[in-house]
Order: sequence, then C-alpha cells, then structure tokens
Amino acid sequence: MVPPTVGDMQLSHGGESSPTGAPVARWSVEQVLALAPDAASRKAGTRLGAAGPWSGTGCDASGAVWGLCKGSGSTPYRTVVDTTGPAYACSCPSRKFPCKHALGLLLLLASGGDAFRPAEPADWAEEWLAGRRARAAQKSGPAAGGDSARGPADPVAARKRAERRAERVTGGAQELEQRLGDLLRGGLAATDRSGYGLWEETAARMVDAQAPGLAARVRELGAITGSGPGWPVRLLEECGLLHLLDTAWLGRDRLPDPLAATVRTRVGLPMSAEGPPVRDQWLVLAQYDTPDGKIVARRIWLYGRGSGRTALLLSFGAAGRSPAQALQVGATIDAELTPYPGGGQLRAELGEQFGATTAAGPPPGIAAAAAPAVYGNALRDDPWLDAWPVTLRDVIPVPSKDGWQLTDVRTDAHRDAHAGTRTDARTGSALPIAPAALSRPGLWKLVALSGGGPVTVFGEVGHRGFDPFAAWDPGEGEKGGGTTGGSVVQLV
Repeated sequence: MVPPTVGDMQLSHGGESSPTGAPVARWSVEQVLALAPDAASRKAGTRLGAAGPWSGTGCDASGAVWGLCKGSGSTPYRTVVDTTGPAYACSCPSRKFPCKHALGLLLLLASGGDAFRPAEPADWAEEWLAGRRARAAQKSGPAAGGDSARGPADPVAARKRAERRAERVTGGAQELEQRLGDLLRGGLAATDRSGYGLWEETAARMVDAQAPGLAARVRELGAITGSGPGWPVRLLEECGLLHLLDTAWLGRDRLPDPLAATVRTRVGLPMSAEGPPVRDQWLVLAQYDTPDGKIVARRIWLYGRGSGRTALLLSFGAAGRSPAQALQVGATIDAELTPYPGGGQLRAELGEQFGATTAAGPPPGIAAAAAPAVYGNALRDDPWLDAWPVTLRDVIPVPSKDGWQLTDVRTDAHRDAHAGTRTDARTGSALPIAPAALSRPGLWKLVALSGGGPVTVFGEVGHRGFDPFAAWDPGEGEKGGGTTGGSVVQLV
C-alpha cells in the first residue's frame, strides 16, 4: 500500500517510544479538541468522532492508533496517530495539522468504545511509524556527532555578527534612555496628548536596533496611556522597569551569569537550550495559545515528578498555522528536557521521549496565602517577571467585591461517622483572580468543578492576581489534605 500523505506534526525532539506493553493512554474529549488548529476543524472532527465512518481501527503498545475513515470518494482516508508525540499522518489533502480525520480518530479513542483493539499496525501505518523511528534514530545515533557536532562553519564570522548586533542593541538602549529622560522631564501627563504615534515611533527605533524585546515593552507603554483611572502611576512603574532593563543591558558585563542571560533574553537576543538534559516523569499541566499579530505562540507547562521542577515549552506558528508542538494535558511523559539559560530556567526544550504517555493526577500544591511569596522570590532572579507558575491546593473560588478570588480552606480531619461527611472551614486567606481571567469561560468551568468545595488549580500568580490555567476534579481520593483523584480540566 502507498503510505499516507504526511501531515506529520513533527516535534522538536528526536525520541521514539519503546513498546512497554501498557495500553494506549485514553484522552479526554476536551484534550483532543484542544489540539484542533481552528474552530472549523473542531466542528468537523467532532462529526467524525463516532464509529460509523471508521473501519480497520487498532492500536499497539507503543502508543500508535490507526483507522480508515470513509470520505466522499471510493477510497477511505488512511489515518494514523502516534499519541506519544503526538504526531499525525493522513492521506487526505488537508494541510491542517491535525486534520479532521486525526481529530475524529482521537475522539473515537476518547469515547471509550471497543473500536480499538491491540493489534499489529496495518502495512501503511507501520511504514509511517517505521519512518518516524528511523528519523529518531538518525537524530540520536552516532551520526549526530558528525558535521553538525562541529558547530558553525565559521565561528569567527558568527562571533563578529553577534558583536555587531550587541553594538546595535547598545545604541538602541542608549537612545531609549534619552527618550525616557525626556519623557519624565516633560511630565507623564503630556503623553496622553501625544497619542500612540510617540510609542510606535520609539518601538520602530528599537526594531532597527535589533532589540525586539525592548520594542515590545515600549508598545506596552502606549497601551497604558489613557487606560483608566491611575494610568500615570502604572506608566511610571513600567517606565521604571524599562529603565532597569536598559541599565542592566549597558552594565551586563558586571552581572552574574544567570542574570546576564535573563537580560539578553529580555532585550530579544536569541538563546539556545544548553546544559545537561533533565530526565523525569513530566506531567503536562496546561497548554494554550496566545496570538501576536500573525504569529501564534504556544505555551506548554510541565512539572517533573522526581525533580520538582516546573518547565515551559514554547513554540510558534506563522501564517495562520498552529504551532507544531502539542502534548496531552493531564498525561505524564517520560522525557528529557534541556533548560535555556537565564534566571529561574523555566523555559526548556523537549528532547528524547521514552515510553508511552500515562494518565496522572495533579502535582503537589501550596496554599493561596503562600503564592505571593513564591512570586516575590522569583523576582530576585528576573525582576521583569509578570507572573510565576504555581499550583494551589485546597482552594475554593468565591465571588468578591471586584470579581472572584481563590480562598484557602482548612479541611477538618474529623468525619461524621453517621453521615460520612467532612467539614471545610475557610482560613480567611484569599488570592484575587487576575482580571484577564474574569472574561474567559474557564472561570465558570472552575466554579462548576468546585461546586463550593476545594480543588487543585494550576496557573500563574503575579502582581495582577492569579490566572488559572487548569484544575483537577477532586475525585474520591485524598492524600495529605490535598486532592489527588479525578481528571484535569483546561481553563484556557
């Protein structure tokens, strides 16, 4: 048979799963739909999530699922998914990844029916899977130490290019310092009359200086002007942070190496993952996309069960296409991550994966009252942090005067012997939910999931409050006073 036309969503890693004999991890419908590149794909994939159009379905212990989907033509579409990536291939002409047939196949898997029985892959599916294994072996094998391991063809030229760019960034930072000084001498109130053109022209100068990070922060200043009561105070605060970044760049040679790396990242210089890889059982906490013009940035948060580290995978998609990298929220992957340099070392690159993904419960969490201190400690390594990832345990979403907040509870260990119930008492400590989250449907998912009881929530805490990304159904089990059972619900 002819293999499918490759709509192969390759990830940045080169690893392949080794058969473990474990069953394929079952995804939830919500997790599958989160992979869809757009609303039209979600709708079309949902129609194909029933057994009717499918035949020849199967799965194996390595995490592969496949099937034949009846279409408008006489020949069914051949669809195969490697759920450990995930990665997809389909013989349909669609250029969306995953296509509606791959989504439908995963939705059929999520339905929990008997359509998937362990079997040897069909010839066409095996050919594609073997190709993935061969590519992975080529990347991770001895051949990887060949020409590419010798570094740039001309390291002297590469160093000179880096030095020239650093000089241009320095010129841009010096110019920005002058403009900030002129702004403060003229008074912040005058910026309201200047309009957005003042900021856009300054941002354009930073782009010319090859400092996109500085340009982005300047544009953010333009959005503050006239944004409501108290905007001059907020503008002064952000101008102070921008001044701090400028002076840090100009004096970067005197900074500790981690902080200097953070400054280089903040001004917009490209960085690469370095340092020894960290292998762990990584829990996929959340995955969400944020548009930035024509570019879509995808953020995937992971938690290492053994190391206790939280890591961020960042990928980008352009020209209306979703980023290629995607992971199943709520699953645990055995994989290596290579951290990027900088304060906190949150961002990492996904390396080799080992074994199939498995379902897992929530990570350990902290009380809401302790979250601001965690954010404060992180600011010592990166003063420009807007927020820091934390997991809150035993919190209840409750309405407040200005919106919603997450309130700590104290679980009474005493249970009524006759009613079999427990008592949850509020401690009085609460963390406001960030304004950006108040308008999202995820807030109401969180409220419904809680039902007035304590839940575990993952998100980011910052000076604007807590932004929830995922929550876990309390389930039936308890461990150490925190929720451990149930499934994950995405809130973004």
